[in-house]
Amino acid sequence: MDSLEHAAAKLFCVGFAGLDLPPGTRRLVERGVTGVILFSRNFESAEQFAALLASIKREAGRPLLTCIDQEGGRVRRLRGAPFTEIPPMRALGRLDDEALAREVGRVLARELRAVNVDLDFAPVVDVDTNPDNPVIGDRSFSSDPEVVARLGAALIDGLQGEGVAACAKHFPGHGDTMQDSHVDLPRLPHPMERLETVELLPFRHVAPSVASIMTAHVVFEAIDPDRPATLSRPVLHGILRERLGYEGVVISDDLEMKAVADHYGLEEAVVEGVLAGVDLFLVCHREEVQARAIEILVDAVRRGVVSEARLAEAGRRIDRLVSRFVRPPVGPEALAVLGCDAHRRVVEPLLDQALASTGTDPTAA
Repeated sequence: MDSLEHAAAKLFCVGFAGLDLPPGTRRLVERGVTGVILFSRNFESAEQFAALLASIKREAGRPLLTCIDQEGGRVRRLRGAPFTEIPPMRALGRLDDEALAREVGRVLARELRAVNVDLDFAPVVDVDTNPDNPVIGDRSFSSDPEVVARLGAALIDGLQGEGVAACAKHFPGHGDTMQDSHVDLPRLPHPMERLETVELLPFRHVAPSVASIMTAHVVFEAIDPDRPATLSRPVLHGILRERLGYEGVVISDDLEMKAVADHYGLEEAVVEGVLAGVDLFLVCHREEVQARAIEILVDAVRRGVVSEARLAEAGRRIDRLVSRFVRPPVGPEALAVLGCDAHRRVVEPLLDQALASTGTDPTAA
């Protein structure tokens, strides 16, 4: 295989539909993509899901990163028995208990490890300052940035201490938007002074420890009025790398979301994103888009628009994450930990808090 194509493919993590790895996704793995992202569309049962990821890992013949969004509350790709039901992070924020946050991270990690997941796209460290926000809300710990910072760091410590990579999202902050970047391109007009004390504070706190940080498809007018954070070098390099000193992997939110796809197109998103500082792109749905994205990056390098040194830099960061967190598959005996008594005891205070505050089932969504 062409070494340039392999180096470019490494900068992608892809999703697929169904309960088995389709031929097209298998070809992308052979081309060198770093990993796969799983959704509820790939889940039928704990046994099936664990076996699917085990087979993907074995077939890859190399360390392959398996990823999922398993936050708790309404964003849980793995739902129902036998998994421990974890309510929204808002319940944890109301209790403001760092030790409990760390234990919740450990529960998440142990159960994800049991089904062969290496990276959890959690926690949300956006600050919930806008009650009309259609996409963050109770996924956030709090409207207080200090609470978000402390609990986010504790949950990350729990996740990563049990061997699952964490991902703080959505940099530099999606909590005060009025729009959902899945369907539109939000803009935030806040001055830099406000961003420093609210949106950026949790990311500054978790930057030294978290394995990965996910970008927001949001325009932050005080930093770069022309591009969303995912495509903005002033945001990703100037703020995240230089000002916050972040050294881990920068992951894009899904390039197929309309905030990017409808406003910039795939070629601009890939080229501008990698130049801005994205190390790993999520392309979560269509095989033709995933294959085309790799080709766009290869062509950009051949034309001299993107340097081979930039690919190598991203590749080194990815390699460090993979070497630390990707593990061989475990067998079905590992599933015994799912929903165990010890895990249920950890989340009982959260369930009580969520029920007291809403009067409804906190795990329903």
